[in-house]
Amino acid sequence: MLGMISHYECLDHVTGDLHPDTPARLEAINNQLIASGMDYVLRHFDAPLVSREELGRVHDAAYLDRVYAMAPGPGGAPVEIDGDTVMSPGTLRAAERAAGAGVMAVDLVMQGDVKPVFCAIRPPGHHAVRGQAMGFCLFNNIAVAAAHAMEAHGLERVAIVDFDVHHGNGTEDIFKGDRRVLFCSSFQHPFYPFTGHEKETENLVDVPLPAGAGSEEFRAAIADHWLPHLNSFAPQMLFISAGFDAHVADDMSSISLVDGDYAWLTEQLVAVAARHCDGRIVSMLEGGYEPATLARSVVAHLKVLLG
Repeated sequence: MLGMISHYECLDHVTGDLHPDTPARLEAINNQLIASGMDYVLRHFDAPLVSREELGRVHDAAYLDRVYAMAPGPGGAPVEIDGDTVMSPGTLRAAERAAGAGVMAVDLVMQGDVKPVFCAIRPPGHHAVRGQAMGFCLFNNIAVAAAHAMEAHGLERVAIVDFDVHHGNGTEDIFKGDRRVLFCSSFQHPFYPFTGHEKETENLVDVPLPAGAGSEEFRAAIADHWLPHLNSFAPQMLFISAGFDAHVADDMSSISLVDGDYAWLTEQLVAVAARHCDGRIVSMLEGGYEPATLARSVVAHLKVLLG
Protein backbone atom coordinates (compact mmCIF):
# COMPACT_ATOMS: atom_id res chain seq x y z
CA MET A 1 0.00 0.00 0.00
CA LEU A 2 1.20 3.49 -0.84
CA GLY A 3 1.33 5.93 2.05
CA MET A 4 0.99 9.69 1.77
CA ILE A 5 2.08 12.12 4.44
CA SER A 6 1.07 15.77 4.50
CA HIS A 7 -0.33 18.33 6.92
CA TYR A 8 -2.67 21.30 6.63
CA GLU A 9 -0.08 23.50 8.35
CA CYS A 10 2.08 23.20 5.21
CA LEU A 11 -0.50 25.53 3.63
CA ASP A 12 0.28 28.18 6.26
CA HIS A 13 3.70 28.93 4.74
CA VAL A 14 2.72 32.20 3.02
CA THR A 15 5.33 33.61 0.66
CA GLY A 16 3.52 36.45 -1.12
CA ASP A 17 1.63 36.76 -4.39
CA LEU A 18 4.69 36.81 -6.65
CA HIS A 19 6.57 33.91 -5.05
CA PRO A 20 6.48 30.59 -6.95
CA ASP A 21 6.08 28.39 -3.86
CA THR A 22 2.44 28.99 -2.99
CA PRO A 23 -0.14 26.90 -1.10
CA ALA A 24 -1.87 26.36 -4.47
CA ARG A 25 0.75 23.73 -5.24
CA LEU A 26 -0.47 21.37 -2.53
CA GLU A 27 -4.11 22.25 -3.17
CA ALA A 28 -3.71 21.28 -6.84
CA ILE A 29 -2.12 17.94 -5.89
CA ASN A 30 -4.95 17.15 -3.50
CA ASN A 31 -7.58 18.05 -6.09
CA GLN A 32 -5.90 15.94 -8.78
CA LEU A 33 -5.68 12.96 -6.44
CA ILE A 34 -9.41 13.17 -5.85
CA ALA A 35 -10.23 13.67 -9.54
CA SER A 36 -8.06 10.70 -10.55
CA GLY A 37 -9.56 8.41 -7.90
CA MET A 38 -6.14 7.86 -6.32
CA ASP A 39 -7.06 9.62 -3.11
CA TYR A 40 -9.16 6.64 -2.10
CA VAL A 41 -6.40 4.05 -2.49
CA LEU A 42 -3.76 5.92 -0.50
CA ARG A 43 -3.22 5.57 3.23
CA HIS A 44 -3.05 9.09 4.62
CA PHE A 45 -0.97 10.28 7.58
CA ASP A 46 -0.54 13.66 9.27
CA ALA A 47 3.08 14.79 9.42
CA PRO A 48 4.46 15.16 12.95
CA LEU A 49 6.73 17.99 14.08
CA VAL A 50 10.41 17.26 13.61
CA SER A 51 12.55 17.29 16.75
CA ARG A 52 15.59 19.49 17.32
CA GLU A 53 17.69 16.33 17.61
CA GLU A 54 16.52 15.14 14.19
CA LEU A 55 17.32 18.51 12.59
CA GLY A 56 20.68 18.59 14.36
CA ARG A 57 21.86 15.51 12.49
CA VAL A 58 22.17 17.58 9.29
CA HIS A 59 22.11 21.25 10.36
CA ASP A 60 24.46 23.27 12.56
CA ALA A 61 23.16 24.22 16.00
CA ALA A 62 23.95 27.90 15.44
CA TYR A 63 21.92 27.91 12.23
CA LEU A 64 18.93 26.30 13.93
CA ASP A 65 19.15 28.83 16.78
CA ARG A 66 19.10 31.64 14.21
CA VAL A 67 16.08 30.26 12.33
CA TYR A 68 14.03 29.82 15.47
CA ALA A 69 14.98 33.28 16.70
CA MET A 70 14.04 34.93 13.38
CA ALA A 71 10.66 33.22 13.00
CA PRO A 72 7.87 35.84 13.21
CA GLY A 73 5.15 35.26 15.77
CA PRO A 74 1.38 35.29 15.09
CA GLY A 75 0.46 38.42 13.16
CA GLY A 76 4.10 39.34 12.62
CA ALA A 77 5.54 40.64 9.38
CA PRO A 78 7.24 38.19 7.01
CA VAL A 79 11.02 37.91 7.32
CA GLU A 80 13.37 37.43 4.37
CA ILE A 81 16.06 34.86 5.11
CA ASP A 82 17.56 35.59 1.70
CA GLY A 83 16.25 36.96 -1.58
CA ASP A 84 14.28 33.79 -2.30
CA THR A 85 13.44 32.39 1.12
CA VAL A 86 10.67 33.95 3.20
CA MET A 87 9.40 33.16 6.70
CA SER A 88 5.80 34.09 7.45
CA PRO A 89 4.18 33.44 10.86
CA GLY A 90 3.22 29.95 9.66
CA THR A 91 6.50 29.03 8.00
CA LEU A 92 8.39 27.53 10.93
CA ARG A 93 5.58 25.10 11.75
CA ALA A 94 5.22 24.20 8.08
CA ALA A 95 8.96 23.51 7.86
CA GLU A 96 8.85 21.42 11.03
CA ARG A 97 5.99 19.38 9.50
CA ALA A 98 7.85 19.03 6.19
CA ALA A 99 10.96 17.64 7.85
CA GLY A 100 8.88 15.59 10.28
CA ALA A 101 7.10 13.96 7.34
CA GLY A 102 10.39 12.44 6.20
CA VAL A 103 11.11 11.03 9.64
CA MET A 104 7.65 9.47 9.84
CA ALA A 105 7.98 8.08 6.32
CA VAL A 106 11.21 6.28 7.22
CA ASP A 107 9.65 4.80 10.36
CA LEU A 108 6.56 3.60 8.46
CA VAL A 109 8.62 2.00 5.71
CA MET A 110 11.05 0.34 8.12
CA GLN A 111 8.17 -1.02 10.20
CA GLY A 112 6.59 -2.42 7.05
CA ASP A 113 3.31 -0.57 7.69
CA VAL A 114 3.31 1.00 4.20
CA LYS A 115 5.76 1.25 1.34
CA PRO A 116 6.50 3.28 -0.62
CA VAL A 117 5.62 6.63 1.00
CA PHE A 118 5.20 10.02 -0.67
CA CYS A 119 5.42 13.26 1.33
CA ALA A 120 3.34 16.13 -0.08
CA ILE A 121 4.96 18.94 1.84
CA ARG A 122 6.27 22.48 1.61
CA PRO A 123 8.54 24.33 1.97
CA PRO A 124 10.93 22.19 -0.09
CA GLY A 125 14.36 21.33 1.28
CA HIS A 126 17.11 20.27 -1.09
CA HIS A 127 18.88 23.66 -1.32
CA ALA A 128 19.28 24.08 2.45
CA VAL A 129 22.92 23.45 3.43
CA ARG A 130 24.18 22.69 6.92
CA GLY A 131 24.31 26.29 8.01
CA GLN A 132 22.16 28.28 5.61
CA ALA A 133 18.66 28.49 4.14
CA MET A 134 18.40 29.19 0.43
CA GLY A 135 16.28 28.66 -2.66
CA PHE A 136 12.89 28.51 -0.87
CA CYS A 137 14.33 25.87 1.53
CA LEU A 138 14.60 26.18 5.32
CA PHE A 139 15.42 22.64 6.48
CA ASN A 140 16.79 19.92 4.22
CA ASN A 141 13.86 17.51 4.46
CA ILE A 142 15.36 14.65 2.44
CA ALA A 143 18.64 14.85 4.36
CA VAL A 144 16.80 14.75 7.68
CA ALA A 145 14.96 11.62 6.51
CA ALA A 146 18.08 9.89 5.23
CA ALA A 147 20.03 10.69 8.39
CA HIS A 148 17.15 9.29 10.47
CA ALA A 149 17.28 6.05 8.49
CA MET A 150 20.97 5.68 9.29
CA GLU A 151 21.02 6.93 12.86
CA ALA A 152 17.73 5.55 14.21
CA HIS A 153 17.44 2.39 12.10
CA GLY A 154 21.08 1.53 11.54
CA LEU A 155 21.04 1.46 7.75
CA GLU A 156 24.51 1.41 6.25
CA ARG A 157 23.70 2.35 2.63
CA VAL A 158 21.04 4.79 1.48
CA ALA A 159 20.66 6.38 -1.94
CA ILE A 160 19.14 9.78 -2.67
CA VAL A 161 18.08 10.63 -6.22
CA ASP A 162 17.13 14.19 -7.13
CA PHE A 163 15.40 14.98 -10.44
CA ASP A 164 14.45 18.57 -9.64
CA VAL A 165 15.55 20.95 -12.40
CA HIS A 166 17.80 22.74 -9.87
CA HIS A 167 20.90 21.05 -8.47
CA GLY A 168 20.36 19.67 -4.97
CA ASN A 169 23.34 21.56 -3.60
CA GLY A 170 22.21 21.35 0.01
CA THR A 171 21.89 17.58 0.01
CA GLU A 172 25.27 17.28 -1.70
CA ASP A 173 26.83 19.65 0.83
CA ILE A 174 25.51 17.64 3.76
CA PHE A 175 26.50 14.18 2.51
CA LYS A 176 29.58 14.87 0.39
CA GLY A 177 32.24 12.35 1.38
CA ASP A 178 29.82 10.18 3.40
CA ARG A 179 30.29 6.71 1.95
CA ARG A 180 27.00 5.55 3.43
CA VAL A 181 25.11 7.83 1.02
CA LEU A 182 24.95 7.75 -2.77
CA PHE A 183 23.59 11.02 -4.20
CA CYS A 184 22.44 11.08 -7.84
CA SER A 185 21.25 14.38 -9.29
CA SER A 186 20.10 15.60 -12.70
CA PHE A 187 19.60 19.33 -13.26
CA GLN A 188 19.79 22.16 -15.76
CA HIS A 189 23.26 23.68 -15.91
CA PRO A 190 24.31 26.45 -15.79
CA PHE A 191 21.30 27.44 -13.70
CA TYR A 192 20.39 28.29 -10.11
CA PRO A 193 22.04 27.65 -7.67
CA PHE A 194 25.01 27.57 -10.09
CA THR A 195 26.56 24.56 -8.33
CA GLY A 196 27.17 21.07 -9.57
CA HIS A 197 29.01 19.90 -12.64
CA GLU A 198 29.47 16.58 -14.35
CA LYS A 199 31.09 14.15 -11.93
CA GLU A 200 30.89 10.52 -10.93
CA THR A 201 32.67 9.78 -7.68
CA GLU A 202 32.20 7.12 -5.05
CA ASN A 203 29.13 8.81 -3.60
CA LEU A 204 28.19 11.61 -6.04
CA VAL A 205 26.69 11.29 -9.52
CA ASP A 206 25.91 14.74 -10.93
CA VAL A 207 24.50 14.82 -14.47
CA PRO A 208 24.00 18.40 -15.75
CA LEU A 209 21.61 18.91 -18.67
CA PRO A 210 21.87 21.87 -21.04
CA ALA A 211 19.00 24.29 -21.59
CA GLY A 212 16.69 22.85 -24.22
CA ALA A 213 17.26 19.22 -23.23
CA GLY A 214 14.20 16.99 -23.41
CA SER A 215 13.07 13.43 -22.84
CA GLU A 216 15.82 11.74 -24.85
CA GLU A 217 18.68 13.47 -23.05
CA PHE A 218 17.05 13.04 -19.64
CA ARG A 219 16.36 9.33 -20.05
CA ALA A 220 19.87 8.70 -21.38
CA ALA A 221 21.37 10.47 -18.37
CA ILE A 222 19.41 8.25 -15.99
CA ALA A 223 20.11 5.01 -17.86
CA ASP A 224 23.80 5.68 -18.51
CA HIS A 225 24.81 7.31 -15.23
CA TRP A 226 22.32 6.86 -12.38
CA LEU A 227 21.24 3.26 -12.82
CA PRO A 228 24.69 1.64 -12.95
CA HIS A 229 25.74 3.43 -9.77
CA LEU A 230 22.48 2.63 -7.98
CA ASN A 231 22.68 -1.05 -8.81
CA SER A 232 26.34 -1.24 -7.84
CA PHE A 233 25.70 0.59 -4.55
CA ALA A 234 22.70 -1.66 -3.68
CA PRO A 235 20.97 0.75 -1.28
CA GLN A 236 19.01 -0.46 1.72
CA MET A 237 16.54 2.41 1.23
CA LEU A 238 15.93 4.73 -1.72
CA PHE A 239 15.04 8.39 -1.18
CA ILE A 240 13.63 10.60 -3.94
CA SER A 241 13.83 14.39 -4.06
CA ALA A 242 10.85 14.69 -6.39
CA GLY A 243 10.97 18.05 -8.14
CA PHE A 244 8.71 18.43 -11.18
CA ASP A 245 9.90 21.83 -12.41
CA ALA A 246 11.76 20.41 -15.44
CA HIS A 247 8.37 19.94 -17.12
CA VAL A 248 7.95 21.68 -20.47
CA ALA A 249 4.87 23.52 -19.14
CA ASP A 250 6.69 24.88 -16.07
CA ASP A 251 8.35 28.19 -16.92
CA MET A 252 10.80 27.82 -14.04
CA SER A 253 13.34 26.23 -16.39
CA SER A 254 14.34 25.51 -19.99
CA ILE A 255 14.19 21.70 -19.77
CA SER A 256 11.33 20.05 -21.64
CA LEU A 257 10.15 16.92 -19.84
CA VAL A 258 6.59 15.57 -20.02
CA ASP A 259 4.38 13.63 -17.62
CA GLY A 260 5.51 10.33 -19.12
CA ASP A 261 9.15 11.02 -18.29
CA TYR A 262 8.34 11.11 -14.60
CA ALA A 263 6.43 7.83 -14.89
CA TRP A 264 9.33 6.24 -16.78
CA LEU A 265 11.89 7.40 -14.22
CA THR A 266 9.74 6.16 -11.36
CA GLU A 267 9.54 2.74 -13.03
CA GLN A 268 13.34 2.58 -13.10
CA LEU A 269 13.60 3.56 -9.45
CA VAL A 270 10.91 1.10 -8.36
CA ALA A 271 12.87 -1.65 -10.13
CA VAL A 272 16.06 -0.67 -8.29
CA ALA A 273 14.23 -0.66 -4.95
CA ALA A 274 12.61 -4.02 -5.65
CA ARG A 275 16.00 -5.52 -6.54
CA HIS A 276 17.98 -4.18 -3.59
CA CYS A 277 15.85 -2.95 -0.68
CA ASP A 278 12.53 -4.77 -0.65
CA GLY A 279 10.73 -1.79 -2.20
CA ARG A 280 11.68 0.67 0.55
CA ILE A 281 11.15 4.09 -1.06
CA VAL A 282 10.55 7.51 0.51
CA SER A 283 9.69 10.23 -2.00
CA MET A 284 9.49 13.89 -0.93
CA LEU A 285 8.14 16.82 -2.93
CA GLU A 286 10.65 19.47 -3.94
CA GLY A 287 9.90 21.84 -6.86
CA GLY A 288 7.18 22.16 -9.47
CA TYR A 289 5.55 25.55 -9.74
CA GLU A 290 2.80 25.37 -12.35
CA PRO A 291 0.07 23.87 -10.16
CA ALA A 292 -1.92 21.92 -12.77
CA THR A 293 1.22 20.48 -14.37
CA LEU A 294 2.69 19.68 -10.97
CA ALA A 295 -0.47 17.85 -9.93
CA ARG A 296 -0.56 15.70 -13.08
CA SER A 297 3.12 14.85 -12.77
CA VAL A 298 2.76 13.88 -9.11
CA VAL A 299 -0.14 11.58 -9.95
CA ALA A 300 1.93 9.98 -12.74
CA HIS A 301 4.70 9.42 -10.17
CA LEU A 302 2.31 8.01 -7.58
CA LYS A 303 0.56 5.66 -9.98
CA VAL A 304 3.85 3.91 -10.63
CA LEU A 305 4.76 3.87 -6.93
CA LEU A 306 1.37 2.31 -6.22
CA GLY A 307 2.01 -0.35 -8.83
